[in-house]
Amino acid sequence: MPRTIALVEDDAAIRDNYTVALRAQGYQVNAYASRPLATAAFAQSLPDLAIIDIGLNDEMEGGFMLCQQLRQRSQSLPIIFFTARDNDVDTISGLRMGADDYLTKDISMAHLLARIAALFRRTDLLAVPKQQSEQIRLGHLAVDVNRMTVSWKESPVALTVTEFWMLHALIKRPGHVKSRQQLMDESRMVVDDTTITSHIKRMRKKFIQLDDTFDHIDTVYGMGYRWQV
Repeated sequence: MPRTIALVEDDAAIRDNYTVALRAQGYQVNAYASRPLATAAFAQSLPDLAIIDIGLNDEMEGGFMLCQQLRQRSQSLPIIFFTARDNDVDTISGLRMGADDYLTKDISMAHLLARIAALFRRTDLLAVPKQQSEQIRLGHLAVDVNRMTVSWKESPVALTVTEFWMLHALIKRPGHVKSRQQLMDESRMVVDDTTITSHIKRMRKKFIQLDDTFDHIDTVYGMGYRWQV
Protein backbone atom coordinates (compact mmCIF):
# COMPACT_ATOMS: atom_id res chain seq x y z
CA MET A 1 0.00 0.00 0.00
CA PRO A 2 1.49 3.40 -0.91
CA ARG A 3 2.36 5.78 1.86
CA THR A 4 -0.02 8.70 2.28
CA ILE A 5 1.32 12.24 2.29
CA ALA A 6 -0.83 15.22 3.22
CA LEU A 7 0.19 18.41 1.42
CA VAL A 8 -1.27 21.58 2.93
CA GLU A 9 -0.52 24.47 0.57
CA ASP A 10 -2.72 27.41 -0.36
CA ASP A 11 -0.98 28.25 -3.65
CA ALA A 12 -2.81 26.23 -6.30
CA ALA A 13 0.08 26.05 -8.77
CA ILE A 14 2.59 24.90 -6.14
CA ARG A 15 0.08 22.48 -4.68
CA ASP A 16 -0.62 20.91 -8.06
CA ASN A 17 3.06 20.73 -9.07
CA TYR A 18 4.15 18.98 -5.89
CA THR A 19 1.14 16.69 -5.89
CA VAL A 20 2.07 15.47 -9.37
CA ALA A 21 5.74 15.08 -8.48
CA LEU A 22 5.08 13.18 -5.25
CA ARG A 23 2.56 10.89 -6.93
CA ALA A 24 5.16 10.13 -9.60
CA GLN A 25 7.32 8.78 -6.77
CA GLY A 26 4.60 6.35 -5.75
CA TYR A 27 3.11 8.29 -2.85
CA GLN A 28 -0.60 8.75 -2.36
CA VAL A 29 -1.07 12.49 -1.97
CA ASN A 30 -4.02 14.25 -0.39
CA ALA A 31 -3.75 17.99 -0.99
CA TYR A 32 -5.55 20.67 0.99
CA ALA A 33 -5.79 24.38 0.28
CA SER A 34 -6.53 25.55 3.82
CA ARG A 35 -6.15 24.64 7.49
CA PRO A 36 -9.90 23.99 7.99
CA LEU A 37 -9.97 21.55 5.07
CA ALA A 38 -6.91 19.75 6.38
CA THR A 39 -8.21 19.71 9.95
CA ALA A 40 -11.48 18.14 8.82
CA ALA A 41 -9.62 15.47 6.87
CA PHE A 42 -7.21 14.71 9.73
CA ALA A 43 -10.16 14.25 12.07
CA GLN A 44 -11.11 11.26 9.92
CA SER A 45 -7.64 9.79 9.51
CA LEU A 46 -4.02 10.83 9.79
CA PRO A 47 -1.58 10.63 6.89
CA ASP A 48 1.77 8.85 7.06
CA LEU A 49 3.55 12.22 6.70
CA ALA A 50 2.43 15.85 6.52
CA ILE A 51 3.98 18.67 4.51
CA ILE A 52 2.66 22.03 5.67
CA ASP A 53 3.07 25.61 4.54
CA ILE A 54 3.06 28.16 7.36
CA GLY A 55 0.94 30.95 5.84
CA LEU A 56 -2.36 29.51 4.68
CA ASN A 57 -4.64 32.03 2.94
CA ASP A 58 -5.56 34.70 5.52
CA GLU A 59 -4.02 32.70 8.38
CA MET A 60 -0.42 33.87 8.66
CA GLU A 61 0.29 31.23 11.31
CA GLY A 62 -2.17 28.64 10.01
CA GLY A 63 0.55 26.03 9.45
CA PHE A 64 1.83 26.44 13.00
CA MET A 65 -1.68 25.92 14.36
CA LEU A 66 -2.09 22.81 12.23
CA CYS A 67 1.23 21.42 13.42
CA GLN A 68 0.18 21.83 17.05
CA GLN A 69 -3.12 20.09 16.34
CA LEU A 70 -1.33 17.18 14.70
CA ARG A 71 1.18 16.85 17.52
CA GLN A 72 -1.65 16.63 20.04
CA ARG A 73 -2.94 13.63 18.12
CA SER A 74 0.38 11.95 17.32
CA GLN A 75 3.93 12.38 18.60
CA SER A 76 5.37 10.12 15.92
CA LEU A 77 3.75 11.51 12.76
CA PRO A 78 6.53 13.02 10.60
CA ILE A 79 5.83 16.72 9.92
CA ILE A 80 7.74 18.91 7.47
CA PHE A 81 7.27 22.66 7.20
CA PHE A 82 7.67 23.69 3.57
CA THR A 83 7.60 27.45 3.28
CA ALA A 84 9.00 30.57 1.66
CA ARG A 85 9.68 32.06 5.12
CA ASP A 86 13.44 31.73 5.49
CA ASN A 87 14.34 33.15 8.88
CA ASP A 88 15.53 31.85 12.23
CA VAL A 89 12.43 32.93 14.15
CA ASP A 90 10.05 30.88 12.03
CA THR A 91 12.48 27.97 11.80
CA ILE A 92 12.92 27.78 15.56
CA SER A 93 9.19 28.26 16.18
CA GLY A 94 8.33 25.47 13.78
CA LEU A 95 10.75 23.02 15.31
CA ARG A 96 9.73 23.92 18.84
CA MET A 97 6.15 23.10 17.89
CA GLY A 98 7.26 19.60 17.04
CA ALA A 99 8.01 19.61 13.32
CA ASP A 100 10.70 17.13 12.27
CA ASP A 101 12.07 19.28 9.49
CA TYR A 102 11.87 22.85 8.15
CA LEU A 103 12.51 23.37 4.45
CA THR A 104 12.27 26.40 2.24
CA LYS A 105 10.68 26.36 -1.18
CA ASP A 106 13.91 27.16 -2.99
CA ILE A 107 15.18 23.60 -2.51
CA SER A 108 15.00 21.13 -5.36
CA MET A 109 12.42 18.41 -5.64
CA ALA A 110 15.22 15.85 -5.33
CA HIS A 111 16.21 17.41 -2.00
CA LEU A 112 12.63 17.34 -0.72
CA LEU A 113 12.22 13.70 -1.75
CA ALA A 114 15.44 12.75 0.03
CA ARG A 115 14.24 14.40 3.25
CA ILE A 116 10.88 12.62 2.99
CA ALA A 117 12.62 9.28 2.45
CA ALA A 118 14.87 9.91 5.47
CA LEU A 119 11.89 10.56 7.71
CA PHE A 120 10.13 7.44 6.50
CA ARG A 121 13.26 5.36 7.18
CA ARG A 122 13.26 6.53 10.76
CA THR A 123 9.54 5.93 11.32
CA ASP A 124 9.87 2.48 9.77
CA LEU A 125 11.90 1.47 12.82
CA LEU A 126 8.73 1.84 14.86
CA ALA A 127 7.00 -0.83 12.83
CA VAL A 128 9.77 -3.42 12.86
CA PRO A 129 8.92 -6.32 15.19
CA LYS A 130 11.59 -6.82 17.80
CA GLN A 131 12.55 -10.10 19.37
CA GLN A 132 14.39 -8.59 22.29
CA SER A 133 14.01 -5.29 24.01
CA GLU A 134 17.05 -3.01 24.34
CA GLN A 135 16.75 -0.87 27.42
CA ILE A 136 18.98 1.90 28.71
CA ARG A 137 18.67 3.20 32.25
CA LEU A 138 20.62 6.18 33.54
CA GLY A 139 19.46 7.35 36.94
CA HIS A 140 15.87 8.49 36.56
CA LEU A 141 16.00 8.06 32.78
CA ALA A 142 14.67 4.86 31.20
CA VAL A 143 14.75 4.31 27.44
CA ASP A 144 13.36 1.36 25.52
CA VAL A 145 15.15 1.59 22.21
CA ASN A 146 13.04 -0.92 20.33
CA ARG A 147 9.76 0.54 21.44
CA MET A 148 11.18 4.07 21.16
CA THR A 149 9.79 5.04 24.54
CA VAL A 150 11.36 7.34 27.12
CA SER A 151 10.45 7.94 30.73
CA TRP A 152 11.82 10.20 33.44
CA LYS A 153 11.08 9.36 37.07
CA GLU A 154 8.60 6.79 35.74
CA SER A 155 6.67 9.44 33.77
CA PRO A 156 6.61 9.13 29.96
CA VAL A 157 8.45 11.78 27.93
CA ALA A 158 6.73 12.39 24.59
CA LEU A 159 9.66 12.83 22.22
CA THR A 160 9.35 13.06 18.46
CA VAL A 161 11.23 10.54 16.33
CA THR A 162 14.00 13.09 15.71
CA GLU A 163 14.29 13.97 19.38
CA PHE A 164 14.40 10.29 20.34
CA TRP A 165 17.40 9.53 18.14
CA MET A 166 19.21 12.65 19.31
CA LEU A 167 18.69 11.59 22.93
CA HIS A 168 19.82 8.07 22.08
CA ALA A 169 23.01 9.47 20.57
CA LEU A 170 23.72 11.42 23.77
CA ILE A 171 23.04 8.65 26.28
CA LYS A 172 24.97 5.93 24.49
CA ARG A 173 28.12 7.46 25.94
CA PRO A 174 27.06 9.67 28.86
CA GLY A 175 29.58 12.34 29.72
CA HIS A 176 31.05 12.37 26.21
CA VAL A 177 30.44 15.39 23.99
CA LYS A 178 28.52 14.84 20.77
CA SER A 179 29.05 17.45 18.08
CA ARG A 180 26.12 18.78 16.10
CA GLN A 181 27.37 16.82 13.09
CA GLN A 182 27.40 13.59 15.12
CA LEU A 183 23.89 14.26 16.39
CA MET A 184 22.81 14.95 12.84
CA ASP A 185 24.36 11.72 11.59
CA GLU A 186 22.97 9.55 14.36
CA SER A 187 19.47 10.99 14.09
CA ARG A 188 19.66 10.63 10.30
CA MET A 189 19.05 14.32 9.69
CA VAL A 190 20.52 16.71 7.17
CA VAL A 191 19.93 20.10 8.73
CA ASP A 192 21.80 23.17 9.91
CA ASP A 193 23.14 23.95 13.38
CA THR A 194 20.12 26.10 14.23
CA THR A 195 17.82 23.16 13.70
CA ILE A 196 19.88 20.92 15.97
CA THR A 197 19.85 23.62 18.65
CA SER A 198 16.08 23.94 18.40
CA HIS A 199 15.56 20.20 18.82
CA ILE A 200 17.83 20.17 21.88
CA LYS A 201 15.93 23.09 23.44
CA ARG A 202 12.62 21.40 22.81
CA MET A 203 13.87 18.14 24.28
CA ARG A 204 15.15 19.89 27.42
CA LYS A 205 11.80 21.64 27.83
CA LYS A 206 9.94 18.33 27.79
CA PHE A 207 12.09 16.95 30.61
CA ILE A 208 11.82 20.19 32.60
CA GLN A 209 8.03 20.08 32.31
CA LEU A 210 8.24 16.82 34.29
CA ASP A 211 11.07 17.87 36.60
CA ASP A 212 12.06 21.52 37.03
CA THR A 213 15.43 20.43 38.45
CA PHE A 214 16.37 18.55 35.28
CA ASP A 215 19.83 19.61 34.05
CA HIS A 216 21.33 16.56 32.39
CA ILE A 217 21.75 17.93 28.84
CA ASP A 218 24.80 20.18 28.85
CA THR A 219 25.73 22.64 26.16
CA VAL A 220 29.50 22.53 25.59
CA TYR A 221 30.11 25.80 23.81
CA GLY A 222 31.92 25.47 20.52
CA MET A 223 31.74 21.68 20.68
CA GLY A 224 28.24 20.30 21.06
CA TYR A 225 26.17 18.61 23.76
CA ARG A 226 26.52 15.83 26.31
CA TRP A 227 24.36 13.87 28.70
CA GLN A 228 25.60 14.66 32.18
CA VAL A 229 25.20 11.81 34.63
